[in-house]
Amino acid sequence: MLTTLATAILASEEELAPLIAPPEVIAGAAALVFLMLGLVTFAYRDVANRHSHKTANKPSGHDAGH
Repeated sequence: MLTTLATAILASEEELAPLIAPPEVIAGAAALVFLMLGLVTFAYRDVANRHSHKTANKPSGHDAGH
């Protein structure tokens, strides 16, 4: 019984699902998406300091309670 079960498991092959593109293309698209997200994040890195004239004489939220 054990031999036939092992033979049946070894004999069965899993059929892989077809991809819409080669793996290199999918990896390149993912890298491009992450690069674009990184550029968007980089573009907003110093937004708070661009408007320092609005908060020049006001205490920050952390210092207001002390």
